[in-house]
Amino acid sequence: MRGCEAHDAVILAAGGNGRLDTPKQLLTVAGETLLQRAVRMARATGPTHLMVVLGAHAEQLAPLVTGTAILFDPTWEEGVASSLRRTAAALAGRPYPLLVVVADQPCLTQEHLDKLLVAYDGSCDVVSAYGDALGPPALLRPQTLAQARTLRGDAAFRRLWTGGHPAAIRRDALARALDTPEDVADAVRAGLIDG
Repeated sequence: MRGCEAHDAVILAAGGNGRLDTPKQLLTVAGETLLQRAVRMARATGPTHLMVVLGAHAEQLAPLVTGTAILFDPTWEEGVASSLRRTAAALAGRPYPLLVVVADQPCLTQEHLDKLLVAYDGSCDVVSAYGDALGPPALLRPQTLAQARTLRGDAAFRRLWTGGHPAAIRRDALARALDTPEDVADAVRAGLIDG
């Protein structure tokens, strides 16, 4: 049984491709793009509202998520804070916690998302721990999401929990990056994404 009775969900997928030749949201796992995979897993949690934030490559990515609300982030180059600000504005006043998923984690599992939901009791955010970091996927209380309206820069998630103590569910595999051709090649060799 889940710890929260109802929640919203967002997939943050606005980022550019960095040093890759193709948007990393289009990398595939068993033939399914990372973007579609993230949407499928978020949808499987049964959110009351599901949306995808797109920015770079929006024209290319939007057709992959038909039937899902799309929020466009024109200032995506600023980093994840921009997408979180837009999400907070779009969901202002909603009473539900928000499941935040990013579209570039090949080691994301349905089981991990379910663990975040089960652990939520409303007293604090529930976040993922990998290495020394706390980050997405995360289940944010409405009051935390409201704070996101003032975020700036790429360290957005860390700033949300400054002075706070979120509950953390560890999954070190989520730390695997797909930012460079070398990262992608390593992930292919590990069997995490298709070659």
